[in-house]
Amino acid sequence: MRANIPYVKYGGLRFLEAAHVKDLLSILRWADNPRNGLAAFRVLQLLPGMGPGNAARCWRSFLDAGFRVASLAEFDAPAAATEQWPAFAALMFTLASPRAGWPGQIAEIRAWYEPELPRLYESPGVRAADLEVLEQIAGQYSRRESFLTELALDPPAATSDRAGPPLLDEDYLVLSTVHSAKGQEWDAVHVLNVTDGNFPSEFATGSAAGIDEERRLMYVAMTRARFELHLTEPQRFYVTQQARAGDRHVYGARSRFLDGPVLAKLDQLAWSDLPETAALQETVNAVRLDVGVRLKELW
Repeated sequence: MRANIPYVKYGGLRFLEAAHVKDLLSILRWADNPRNGLAAFRVLQLLPGMGPGNAARCWRSFLDAGFRVASLAEFDAPAAATEQWPAFAALMFTLASPRAGWPGQIAEIRAWYEPELPRLYESPGVRAADLEVLEQIAGQYSRRESFLTELALDPPAATSDRAGPPLLDEDYLVLSTVHSAKGQEWDAVHVLNVTDGNFPSEFATGSAAGIDEERRLMYVAMTRARFELHLTEPQRFYVTQQARAGDRHVYGARSRFLDGPVLAKLDQLAWSDLPETAALQETVNAVRLDVGVRLKELW
């Protein structure tokens, strides 16, 4: 039998979609599976000074140590995290121990995490109340594995509360066309498919005036960003309805608007250059399975 997770909502916010709830659950998921790199990256960046670079460095050290949670205590944390790191390493060691009892684990996490809330988010008091509710929900389960599995397979999707305005300080993404983005600004902007055929559109390349208008649209898209601008240039586009031996893709061409002077102002990165990608690839290589052997073992 499966227990039903109570449906919880405050002011229209889906409970499990709140960033602080995701943070706490990620701590549990990493403790439950030390090889969970996605959970680890979220958790590590909760500490001050632990951006993506330091998180990747810690993950590589953790991987080299054979995913031993005790090795976190030996990590050379950045100066900003020096004060919080011993308590964090001790918490993870306690949670990951096979002898750790399930009742009370969320209370231990709250004791470490709630003092960090004012630094991480607005309205820390409201968020602390949410975590108290999560602790009450967890009390209905006899094991941590059952609790996490239930959340993954059957997350709450309905509530008894009337929907209110969204809390825009949570994790959310604004999808916008370039035209509708005029007059708006966001902290970080990702412009997709910056290739010829999209910027400029293939339907606007028949005249110089059309290309000039497309250049203005590209300028609008790029100037919507306050702090971070990411221009995505796919190398390949998937193509459907090809022969079995076909390549199933075509190569994209960089937008003609990204000429030499423009590129000189940008940092050019490939996906493989990102520290998160390298660390996650190391994880994949470390846990590679021989499916054929595993299947034979079943018979």
